[in-house]
Amino acid sequence: MSLRKQAVFGLMWTFAQQFGNQLIGFSVSLVLARILLPEEFGLIAMIAVFVAVGNGLLDSGLSKSLIRDGDADNSDYSTVFFFNLFAGLLIYLLAFISAPLISQFYDYPILTNIIRVYCLSFLFTAATSVQLARLTKEMKFRTQTLVALPAAVIAGILGIVLAIKDFGVWSLVYSSLVNAIVSCILIWKYSGWYPSLSFNTAKFKKHWDYGYKLGLADLLNRFFNNIFLVIIGKYFSAAQLGFYSRAETMKQFPVSNLDRALNKVSFPLFIEIKDDPRRLRVAFKKLLKMVIFVVSPVLLMLAAMAEPLFRFLFTEKWLPSAPYFQVLCLSGLLFPLHSYNLGILNIYGRSDLFLKLEVYKKFLIVLVILLAIPFGIYGLLWGQVALSLVAFFINAKYTQKYIFYSPLRQLWDIVPFFMVASFSALLVWGIDYCFLKISSDLIRLLSGITIGASFYLLISKICKFEQLSQLYDLTNGKIKRNLN
Repeated sequence: MSLRKQAVFGLMWTFAQQFGNQLIGFSVSLVLARILLPEEFGLIAMIAVFVAVGNGLLDSGLSKSLIRDGDADNSDYSTVFFFNLFAGLLIYLLAFISAPLISQFYDYPILTNIIRVYCLSFLFTAATSVQLARLTKEMKFRTQTLVALPAAVIAGILGIVLAIKDFGVWSLVYSSLVNAIVSCILIWKYSGWYPSLSFNTAKFKKHWDYGYKLGLADLLNRFFNNIFLVIIGKYFSAAQLGFYSRAETMKQFPVSNLDRALNKVSFPLFIEIKDDPRRLRVAFKKLLKMVIFVVSPVLLMLAAMAEPLFRFLFTEKWLPSAPYFQVLCLSGLLFPLHSYNLGILNIYGRSDLFLKLEVYKKFLIVLVILLAIPFGIYGLLWGQVALSLVAFFINAKYTQKYIFYSPLRQLWDIVPFFMVASFSALLVWGIDYCFLKISSDLIRLLSGITIGASFYLLISKICKFEQLSQLYDLTNGKIKRNLN
């Protein structure tokens, strides 16, 4: 199969997995949000940073090293597998021991038992990371899809049943744990790979030397991506943290899912063409423009309809999340640019520069938090918007060096999409405010989506955005343009 066909086929299955998995998760979360209280979601959000850091420690960037290494054999995979297994056990023990300290930090005693049960998922994640790396490297995304979706369905049904039976926050804990367990069982059943009883020190050192810098950068990223949850959980109520967490989850749904799906396919694909900077720049540019073409109108129009959206989906009790969501949507607009620019460093094996940039940004985050926290939760929200803009220029620094695609050039290429999306969102907001305010939430949402999408597509056609035809080709399983 040609590289182009592999990319299209892989992209289709990755979208199926990513959006199917998230659609199931979102649907389950929607039902749970109607049953459970914001405070109960806030409790889970309090431990999110510790769970994220634990998952980051599990792999230490070694899976990316395996994907990148064209000469990796069974000895490489087995070595990394046993390291991850040992790391998973060690990290769970650390979480178990530190659980009382974390609950004392937040002053919620129930967190001790929540952490000790929730973090059992570390063990199952550690047992599957190498299999997933192999499947990604071989671009076997169909198998990953057939594993992820059943696990999400089973875990989701369990969570809903437990919530109905008044298990409260434990319905969220057990649902997450069962998802990890079922995923582990299915991965072992369908991946087609099993470790041999071997550990090669030299090969471990090779993968560690490349991967640990990415691991440290990922660890910093995971911690600081969740640092606002820690700050809000410490200085504000569990309910406010629940509202913020819900708004953040809603913002991430269209952004991170598209980004992860494309990244999973583009990383091994871009590695194949990294020795041709011109070809890589063309592919990078097409991917970036396509993502922004889709993401920007979705985020901005959802922000324009935040009030009826949250009330319709989650009921009146979640309305305080709506203004949080509107601000966070602005910070999410540049998220794909961060991801793809940093991906260039991974493609060229510059994990040292990746780590260096991450350290710079973390100092910046600390500074913004110190400046913003006197202004309350909205100060923290607008601080994230400012961070997103500044971080883009930091992340794009080396993209200019390696593929000659400067930060300003990138912005220039995507500004037309932002402008058309902004006009579409303003139109939606204006019509809703002037004519639909007294209508039902469903009518407001359907009208807003129809008017906004129609206007955006019409202007895109008038402006002759090539992404329209590319999107059509993609959704019909065809592609007319290659990477050259």
